[in-house]
Order: sequence, then structure tokens, then C-alpha cells
Amino acid sequence: MAKYAVNQLPVSTLLAQVQSDQIAIPELQRPFVWDSIKVRDLMDSLYRGFPVGYLITWQSVGANLKGGLSASHQQILIDGQQRVTALRAAVAGLPVVMKNYSQKRITIAFNPLTEEFATVTPVIRRDPQWISDISEVFQSAGSFKFISNYMQANPDVDQDFAAEKIDKLSEIKNAQIGVIALSDDLDVETVSEIFIRINSKGVPLSSADFAMSKIATYGDRGRNLRKLIDYFCHLAIAPHAYGDIAENDKDFAESGHLQKIAWLKDVSEDLYDPTYSDIVRVAGLVGFTRGKASSIVSELSGRDPETRRVDVERIPGAYDKLEFALDSITSKYHFENFIMTIKSAGFISSKLVNSQNALNFAYALYLRMRLDPTLSEGERKKITRRWFVMSMLTGRHSGSFESTWEQDMKRITQLGAAEHLRQIEESELGEDFWNVSLARSLDTIRTSSPYFLTFLAAQIHSGSRGFLSKHITVSTMQEHSGDIHHVVPKNYLVKAGFSDRNEYNQVANFAITETSVNISIGDAAPEVYLARVRQQIETGTLKLGEIVDQQDYEKNLAENALPLMLESVTAETYPDFLHERRRLMAKFIRDYYTKL
Repeated sequence: MAKYAVNQLPVSTLLAQVQSDQIAIPELQRPFVWDSIKVRDLMDSLYRGFPVGYLITWQSVGANLKGGLSASHQQILIDGQQRVTALRAAVAGLPVVMKNYSQKRITIAFNPLTEEFATVTPVIRRDPQWISDISEVFQSAGSFKFISNYMQANPDVDQDFAAEKIDKLSEIKNAQIGVIALSDDLDVETVSEIFIRINSKGVPLSSADFAMSKIATYGDRGRNLRKLIDYFCHLAIAPHAYGDIAENDKDFAESGHLQKIAWLKDVSEDLYDPTYSDIVRVAGLVGFTRGKASSIVSELSGRDPETRRVDVERIPGAYDKLEFALDSITSKYHFENFIMTIKSAGFISSKLVNSQNALNFAYALYLRMRLDPTLSEGERKKITRRWFVMSMLTGRHSGSFESTWEQDMKRITQLGAAEHLRQIEESELGEDFWNVSLARSLDTIRTSSPYFLTFLAAQIHSGSRGFLSKHITVSTMQEHSGDIHHVVPKNYLVKAGFSDRNEYNQVANFAITETSVNISIGDAAPEVYLARVRQQIETGTLKLGEIVDQQDYEKNLAENALPLMLESVTAETYPDFLHERRRLMAKFIRDYYTKL
């Protein structure tokens, strides 16, 4: 069976099919990223008969058309959105959605005498030799009347030449554009591969892109759900855009969905700023317990996951599940409680999270557990915290995570979240992990390492103070200012022969400290600068930091997982120090995990 068909459509037919929703363009409700110069160049290419590239569509089963009709084979445009939007703007005279979600006309002018296209300007509008808006040519009943009006305004021009060029301009509506129509029985992965092979730029389309396109095909409901995802993600990072959306997208505002996310206009939190791909994946887990974004496409197409057969009667129920999931995800109460839960584990900043997928699954897990009436809110939060930290430490949501997500969600449904987590802990977080593997994983120079980030989160969770700080906590410095300091100074090590950054920049040689303390330490060896702290404890005269009590000093070392041997560390014993520090950091993380 052929995977695709290649057709040639006149511009007028293409635009008519878009207008009637036979070809769906979800991106029409997203900001138009082309500038007017690109629109001008597209019209010039069509005028001169140059190729403008193929459009790629994918057949969508059970999509809703305007007027409540259903199309068994509606085409979703998955490549060429900007070109078609440009055609709608220049040829049909329709407005486009700009970055602030306002609608704006992009008007292209044409000079029949020079055969030149240009973005309209006030000067061009006043020049009778220019057709200031080419859409008027295509919308006029016939070119004869338009040519007559042009000649009346330009009696001195070569009328035959001008008429010929205006006729040639009007023929753009008959210019052929190639459309590659992919079959509806292709899975998302195959569609993506075909797209990459056909597209000369090789720009990959993710399964989330297909899901977003599919969501938008279900009439007004689908378009609004797709906008709900888009706007939620946009407002999460740009709360000020709320007014633009409310003012410029009246249909969405009147749908009731905008009110659901209005709370974002007053939020500056950036711990979890999901993209539309993230939201699609979380919705798949919450609504369908499916780990792959492509599964949403199958569900919304009415495909039974067991029999693989399409039943259009399943589609309305699938959209019900999707809307329920999206309402849960975008709920102010749910979202803020989830953020507080993650922060309560010590991950108070996005700088401490190097896995967006870990956040995605943790949020989906939290929302799924809200469907279990046997769990209290406290139990949900405890499981969410432990799961998130477990996934950070084990890299559970890296690599081929989609399959793991689906397996985990099935096990959670069968066993319950607490029991499934317990089994994972038993198999992956045993004595060997805590005593050997974790310390070995801390043998790295990457401050973005999930193990080092988890150590910092553990310090924040336990209220640890910065190295040699009496009052200032790691949490405070993480939120404001603080240095990652070499416990055994870099320059001291370099002078002693440790010239390789892989030696002196080990995370086991790092501690969070106040800038003033860091400056005071300078390049001194530990025995030198800690001798000053010793003297400070004995005399009460502040030399370095503010600690003046021996027990407090030892407590501070423990808060930073630093061994007492630090006072005697030299270049010769530096490797032994790193080994012992890694062991203490691993123990610190283990103690933290057991308390979550």
C-alpha cells in the first residue's frame, strides 16, 4: 500500500480547502514567524514560476469540519504552515496572528511596470503605478475591470505591457503547488521519518507536534484545547502576555478556558515552565496512562490500543479524557501544590533540576494519585518527593523514557504508587548503590550532574549553612548569591602540580560559600585558612566568617559533608580527601532520602 500520494493543487483550490477546513492548519492560531520580506519573496517566486517547495499533509480520521460535519479523511498540514499562512495574507487578504496574539494584515504591493513586489508603504500607496494591495486583484470579479481602473489612474503607461503583467499577476491563483499527502494508516514514527527525508532542511517533527496538530482538528473544541496548551506554556514564561491574549483572541476568552489559566498572569515562579511537548506527554499519562505522545494521536483518532482498529465512536470519549487531563494539569491548585512539593524536597530553583522529564513524570504521578481516594494529600506529596529524587539519582527518565513511563504507569495502576516505588527502591537503591555506585557517580567535574544537584538539594532540605557560615544557609545563597568554592583552592593545587581541571574541579572539591568567605580564603591551603578559624574560636576575634565555637565548627563541616581531616589536607593527601568527601556526600544524600 502506498504511504503517500503527490498532488498538484492550484493556489485558489488550496486556499479554498483551507477555508472549508478540508485542510487543517493548526498553526493559524500560533504567532506568524515570517516577516513581510519572506511573504514578498514567496509571491515573487509564484509570479515567476519558481518552485516554492512541497506542502506535506497527513490524513486525519474522524476530524470535525465547520458546521458540525465530520471528515473521514481531513488533511492536517504538518509542513508548510507559514507558506499557506503567507498565501492567505497576501492572496486572500486575511490577517495573521502576530507575536502578541493581535491580528495584523501583511499587505504586498506590485508594480506592473517593473514587475517588482514590495511590502506596502505610505509612499507606495500614493504612487498610482503601484497596485498597493495585490489581494484586490484576486478578489475582483475579473481582471478586465481592475486593468481598466489601473489604466485610468496611469494614462501615460504602456497599456498592453501593464495589462499583460496584471494578467500574469492574477494567474498566481492558478499556480500549482505540490502537496504530499501521507496515508492515514501510518504511525507517527513513520510519518516523522518520511517528513525528515522529504524536507530538505531535515527539521525533525516530534510526536508532540503531531499530537498538537491532531488535537486541533476536532472543531472548536479541539482548537480551544490546543490553544489551552499553547497559552498555558506561553503564560508560564511570559505572564504579561495575558492581556494580549484576552484582547486579541475573543473566541478563546469566551470559551471559558482562558479563565482557567488566568492565574498565571500573577505568577513569576520558574521552577517548572513546561513546553507544549511536556504538557502533551503529561496529558498522555494522566488521561490515557500512555507514555508516548504518539499514543494521544492514536487515541484521538479512535484507534483501539488492543485491536489497533479505528472506531470513530471512541473519539468523543478520548477528547473528554484529554480535556479532563488538561484541566487537571492547568489547575492553579494542582500546579502550585506540585511546585511546593518539589521545593519541599530541596529543589527550590530550576538551576537544581537537570531533567525536565523527571518533573513531567512526577507531575503526572501526583495528578494520577489524586484519583486514588485511599491516599491522603500527605501521602501523595511524600511519594511524589521520593519518586522525583529517585528518578534524579537513577536517570530513570532519560534515554528511551517513553517506554519506561508507560510501564511505570501501568505498574502504578496495578500495584499502587507506594508499592511500585518501594519495589524500585528495593531493586535500584540498595546497599551497593548507596555505598559504592553513588560515591563513584560523584567522581565528576560536572556541577550540572544530577548527583551533585541532589546533594545541594539535600543541603537545602536539611537547612545546611554555607561552608564556614554561621547564619547564611545554602538555600539563601542558592536563591540570591553565593559561590561554588574550591575547598582545596584551585591555584594552590595547580602550583602543587594538579594542572588538569579534571583534578582540581571535582565536585567533591566544591562547597557553597559566601562571597566574602571565598575572598578571604583566597589561594591558601586548608591548613592555613582553617588555622585562622581555629584562632578565631580560641580568641573570639573574627578572622574568617563568624563561627567562634568548636562544636558549631564541626557541625558546619558535617552540614557540608566535609571530613575533619580537612584541616590537614595537603596536595599529597588531596586524592584521599576527595575519596572521603565523596563517601560523606553519598551518606548525606542517603540520610536525606530516607527523611523525605
